[in-house]
Amino acid sequence: MDLLLRNHVLSKFGDDISTDNIIQENKYGASFKPEDLARICMRDIDPEFPQRMAPGGFIVAGKNFGCGSSREGAPISLKATGVRAIVAEEFARIFYRNALNICLPVIECPGAVAGIDLGDELEIDLASGTIRNNTKGSVLQGIPIPGFLLEMMRAGGLIAFLKQQL
Repeated sequence: MDLLLRNHVLSKFGDDISTDNIIQENKYGASFKPEDLARICMRDIDPEFPQRMAPGGFIVAGKNFGCGSSREGAPISLKATGVRAIVAEEFARIFYRNALNICLPVIECPGAVAGIDLGDELEIDLASGTIRNNTKGSVLQGIPIPGFLLEMMRAGGLIAFLKQQL
């Protein structure tokens, strides 16, 4: 797992994006296969989201990203669309951990919405939490991913990490 990610912001959202906004498996009758979840990811708030994220970019969002029910399909669907990382001012705790469990990097960063625009090129250092906005020439300090979670992600996620430990 690379700890320094570089890419462009391909999608930007405000506050309170819930797991129901991200994925509604029951509403659209999708299977739980990642590729099926990717096709309906963000469908109700941004129908073009899966196509826009296909090249693999970053999402920037406001507070409380991933709030609501603890749907594991939400981070799975985002990763399956090609999302490389999510920078948000704040994550719902269960979403945060579910994302890291499947190796979807998430960084909390106060001021992200005001300091980062759609299309900006970012360099995200997962270990330090530093976010360099190469487009604007600015640096934001996010909250680093804790070391034990980086170790889990380097192993390939929670299941792979547990298998290594056993």
